[in-house]
Amino acid sequence: MSRPFVAYLRVYEPLSAFEDQVAKRLREGLELGHMDYAAAGERERDMWLRSQLSQPPTLLPGELANGDPSPRALRDVLVLDPVEVPVDQATVGPGPLVCPLDVRARAAAALVGFLTSAHPAVRDVALTASLDAVREKAATVLSGLPGGAVHIVSTTWTVPLPWFTLVDPAQRHMVVATRADARRHVCWRVAMSDARRRVAKAHSLAERVLGDQGPTKVLEDTGRWLEHFHPHSAVELDYGGLVQLLDDEELVADTSAADVNAIVDALEREDVEEIATRFERLRDFWGDLAVRERFN
Repeated sequence: MSRPFVAYLRVYEPLSAFEDQVAKRLREGLELGHMDYAAAGERERDMWLRSQLSQPPTLLPGELANGDPSPRALRDVLVLDPVEVPVDQATVGPGPLVCPLDVRARAAAALVGFLTSAHPAVRDVALTASLDAVREKAATVLSGLPGGAVHIVSTTWTVPLPWFTLVDPAQRHMVVATRADARRHVCWRVAMSDARRRVAKAHSLAERVLGDQGPTKVLEDTGRWLEHFHPHSAVELDYGGLVQLLDDEELVADTSAADVNAIVDALEREDVEEIATRFERLRDFWGDLAVRERFN
């Protein structure tokens, strides 16, 4: 089965940054055997399917029939060694750096968005509990998040272009394997302090030139999200299952990170021609994936 066509922005914090009760669960997860990038998407999909197929269905993945969080799900964690994070002057660690999957809380956040944006008729069909009960449950789950934020944000079928401002294009990590191979991988890793500096610069320029909507809003939200975490954390931009949609030539030739960072530099120089050229290249590359999404 294909991996979910999902891309991720993840934060890995030092284990020492968590409060004692949470750190204890995460240590238990490490002892039981942590996941890696190849298994994370399938684990999330499995949890969602189980929540829908259980009798009765549970409101959120990663919880028991009575609505309490699943002990196993609380221990689901990705791990990163600080030596895998490119640094210059920044500090990362100490290790291990851990990223809880936070699937239950991420689902609760998505549910809040659904309640806000969905048509009432759609909500009535999708929800079996009352609107007030669902809203209260989601709020309760989110209020219990350590640090007040999930460690992972994700998108389907594409990567939001503002995310590329966080990373150094030259630091791409790529494993070219067959499309069916779980080792196939594209990601960038960056120290938290560098990520914050990069996104702040991009936001300032975008706000000046583009106003406060579109990419500027994404940059603002991303910067605020990063502020929730320990300053010695690491940030990872991972193509996730999108690598199965791209052939080897497309993966190797992908210049998205370089193009977006070049746009940021061009905004500073007010180089309209360079901005247009880079945007056209990005549109061509990611437009192909948008076509596939429409046909699926």
